[in-house]
Amino acid sequence: MNLELFQKFYDEHENVQVRFVGFSTDDVRYDFGIVYTNMFFGKPLIVCMQTGRSALLDSSDVRDYEYLQSTFKIATRKEAEDLASFFEEAIPYTTYKTQYE
Repeated sequence: MNLELFQKFYDEHENVQVRFVGFSTDDVRYDFGIVYTNMFFGKPLIVCMQTGRSALLDSSDVRDYEYLQSTFKIATRKEAEDLASFFEEAIPYTTYKTQYE
């Protein structure tokens, strides 16, 4: 493959902390991988190990129940609220600026 055809935006190597956690609520079992990184404006990469769905979330994203439902294909608002409670503990508070600010 001729890499000269592509415009490279970044190619970083980073040693990161990864957390794998499985838990259940009254109704649902969850298995997540959480990659804590300095990339992506400091937002951890959350990967659902059951479905492969992923998202970059920060502390302000976790209370957006509709976003959690849509991203992780969660059936009910109650399940999204339960998941948000976990993410509040697992995702550190960060302040960041986007590249567009």
